[in-house]
Amino acid sequence: MKISKLIGLIRAVVDWLWNLLKTFKLTAVVVGIMALAFIGVSVLIGMPPFGFVVIIGFVAAPTVWYIVRAQRTSTSTASKLTNMRLLSVIFAATLGTLVVIQAIPYGRSHSNPPITGEPEWATPRTRELMVRACFGCHSNEVEYPAYASVAPISWVIAAHISEGREKVNYSEFGSRQRGADETIEVIQEGSMPPGYYTQFGRHPEAKLTTAEIAELIAGLKATPGLSER
Repeated sequence: MKISKLIGLIRAVVDWLWNLLKTFKLTAVVVGIMALAFIGVSVLIGMPPFGFVVIIGFVAAPTVWYIVRAQRTSTSTASKLTNMRLLSVIFAATLGTLVVIQAIPYGRSHSNPPITGEPEWATPRTRELMVRACFGCHSNEVEYPAYASVAPISWVIAAHISEGREKVNYSEFGSRQRGADETIEVIQEGSMPPGYYTQFGRHPEAKLTTAEIAELIAGLKATPGLSER
C-alpha cells in the first residue's frame, strides 16, 4: 500500500513538472541551459557531490514554493505565473544561493598540519619539481589562493586537498602512505596533476615540460618509497 502511494506521488509530481514545462517553454529552455552550464563547469573544476545537492536544492526550493503558492491563490495558473516572473524568481534564487552558501563553514579552514617527515628526495631539484606539480594537494604546505574562501570554490579546493592528502601526503612520510608507490605511474600517465588543477590557466607552475617530467621521473626512481620496486 505504501509503495503504491509513493508511486502515485511520484507520478503526480512528474505530471506537474511536465505540465509546467509545456506551459512555460521559454523558462524551461533557459533553466536547461543554466543547468547544463552549471554541471559542465562543476565537473571541470571537480565539484564535490554535496555541492550539487546544496546549490540545486537552494535554488529549487524557493522556486517551487513560489509556483505552488501562485497556483493555490489562483484558479488560472497563467494569470499568476508568467515566463518573466518565473525567470525573475529563478535568477533571484540563484543570486540568493550564492550569498547564503557563504555562511557554510566547510572549506574555510585553510589548515596546514605539521610536517612530520618527507621522502629522502634524490636531489633538491626532484623536490622542487614535486612541490610545483604535487604539493598543492598532497602536502601540508598548501598555498591557498584568495578565492579559496569563496563558496562554492572553497568546497572544491577543500575536497581536492582532503582527497589528495588521504591518497598520499608527502609531508607525513613518516607514516605509511598507501599511494606513494603510484607516484611515478600517475605522472607518466599524465593524470597528475589532474586536468582541473591547471584548468583555465590556474597553477601554471604545475604544468611541467616534457623535459621536466623526464627529470622528475628520474629523480623519483632514485627516491626511496616512491616506486613499486
